[in-house]
Amino acid sequence: MTAVPPAPFERPGTVIATDGEFAGWTTWTRDTFESNNGPFWQTEENGRARCAFRVTRKHLNGLGHVHGGCFMTFADYCLFAFARSELQGPAVTVAFNAEFLDAAKEGERIEATGEVTRAGGSLIFLRGMMTCDGRPLLNFSGTIKRVRRRG
Repeated sequence: MTAVPPAPFERPGTVIATDGEFAGWTTWTRDTFESNNGPFWQTEENGRARCAFRVTRKHLNGLGHVHGGCFMTFADYCLFAFARSELQGPAVTVAFNAEFLDAAKEGERIEATGEVTRAGGSLIFLRGMMTCDGRPLLNFSGTIKRVRRRG
């Protein structure tokens, strides 16, 4: 994959793929939990974030299905992508809920879409759905808290 730094409005530590399956999509380049468990990708269509990743062997459990922890890690990543327009700085996940609906296997492309259901002064409430070829895999919701830097 070839990548270029993002436009100035993007977050530091991200790149945009210039070729391959995720050309035009953004991912993290920092050595973080998400980048080590992904790569997880995000793009924006009609003002809404869409996230995706391609399942590889490292995402699988002993039964050959995507590990539930991988689904949850990706879903948490998605919450922040969905909240991007509401975030003006750092934030943390303070609540997370998920219902496992189906399994996924190596080679499949997992996608997630979602929305902000309410954004208050310090809390942002979100929900999303993870799918594979239109098949629901995980229903999830969460709450993100904006972190204010103390001066």
